[in-house]
Amino acid sequence: MRRLALWLGAGIALAVTATPLHAEVKEVSLGQQFGAVYLPAMVMEHQKLVEKHLAAAGLGDVVVKWARLGGPAALNDAMLSGNVHFACQGVPSLAVIWDRTKGNLGVKALGALANNNIWLNTRNPNIKSLKDFTERDRIAVPSLKVSTQAIMMHIAAEQIWGKGNHTKLDHIIVGLPHPEAMAAALSPTHEVNTHFATSPFHEAEMKGGLRTVTTAYEIMGGPTTGLTFTSNEKFRAENPKVFAAVSKAYDESFAWINADKRRAAKLYIEMTKEKRLTEDELTASFSSKDLEYTKVPSRMGRMLEFLHSIGSIKNKPASWKDLVFEEAHALPGS
Repeated sequence: MRRLALWLGAGIALAVTATPLHAEVKEVSLGQQFGAVYLPAMVMEHQKLVEKHLAAAGLGDVVVKWARLGGPAALNDAMLSGNVHFACQGVPSLAVIWDRTKGNLGVKALGALANNNIWLNTRNPNIKSLKDFTERDRIAVPSLKVSTQAIMMHIAAEQIWGKGNHTKLDHIIVGLPHPEAMAAALSPTHEVNTHFATSPFHEAEMKGGLRTVTTAYEIMGGPTTGLTFTSNEKFRAENPKVFAAVSKAYDESFAWINADKRRAAKLYIEMTKEKRLTEDELTASFSSKDLEYTKVPSRMGRMLEFLHSIGSIKNKPASWKDLVFEEAHALPGS
C-alpha cells in the first residue's frame, strides 16, 4: 500500500508538472490605426495570415479580431486593459508604455512596421517655417504628448528655440485622427489649418493645395521608424504558440507587400475605400524612399534619448534593443 501511495503520488506530481497551468487564449485581438504605414497589419488581416499560422500550429479554433482605434493613447489604454494583445504604435507611445510596464506587463515591440516620412502640411500661405506659426493657427496630430508627430514637433521646436523649449508650440497643437485632421486642414473655414500627415493623407493634401513646412526625415536627419508592432512579455509567456503564430504572420506580411507594390496598392484601396488617390499614385508612394516596409528599427535610439531627456520616460534604455523582444535583437537596427 505504501509503494502504491508513493507511485500514485509520483504520478499525480508528474501529471501536474506536464499539464499547462492554463490553456492559451481562445481569442487574440490586434489593434491598428489609419494610414498606409499600417499596410502590414492590413495584409495580415485581409490575407488572414494570423489565422493561417494559428491553424498550422494546431490552434485553428482561436478567433482573430482586429480593432481600429483613433490614436496611440487609445491603443495604450487597450493594451493595459488586456483588450488588445498586439498593437501598431509609434516609438513614443511604445516608449511610454514600456516605461510604465517595465517589470510587470512588459510591453515591447516585435520590430518596426515601416520607415515612413511624415509631412507637416498647411493651408496658411504665410507659414514658411515653425517660427511663422501664430496664435491663430492650429496643428493637428493623432494624439497629444505621445504620438510620433507630437514628439517630432517637440524635437523640431528644441532645434529652433533651444533645450527646454520643446513645448513652445503645444498651445496650438490639437489631437485628431488622421482622416478628421485631413478634412479639417483641407477645409478653408476650419480652425485646424495644419496637419502632420502620414501617407496617403499627405498625398491627398498636396492634391488639395496644401504646402509642406517640414518633414520627419528633415527633423531626424534621415529615414526613421514611425511605427512598431507591439505585444507584451506576459502575453508571450502565457500564450507562446499564439504569440509565435502572430509573429510569423507579421514576418510574412513584409514579403507579401514587397513582392508586388501594385498588388499592395490594390489591397489598400479595397480595404480603405480610398477615392482621392489612384492605384498608380499609391504604387508610387509605396515604392518611394519616404515609405519602406521593414521590421528593422531606424533612428529609434535617438528618439528614446530625447524622450528620456524631457522626462517622458523615467527609465533610460541602454539601446533600442531594450524595447524589443530578444528575437529582434539580431536586426541591424539603430
